[in-house]
Amino acid sequence: MAACSTPGRTTTLAQTASSTVAGLLAPAGHGHPWTGWSFCAGWGSRETLNVTLVKPELVVEVGIDVARDASGRWRHPARLHRARPDLSPTDVPRMTAPPQ
Repeated sequence: MAACSTPGRTTTLAQTASSTVAGLLAPAGHGHPWTGWSFCAGWGSRETLNVTLVKPELVVEVGIDVARDASGRWRHPARLHRARPDLSPTDVPRMTAPPQ
């Protein structure tokens, strides 16, 4: 079995938020950067999830804490605050490295 990836995760979305976000997403075409990846149900889990890859075009506001593990990953899931369809991904500065 191949190792699972956990590039990012959120808390479970409420039904209203889930429906709102789903309506703003579009299925990915060929060449998605995560094509062929396996995703785990949680940190340290070998249970894989069935996922639908989407176009990485929706900007959302999330809440995170400052706790990171030794690899620089957030220790706790992000919490969705709201979708920002008024912004494009190019409007958001990229995080290139964890803050020191």
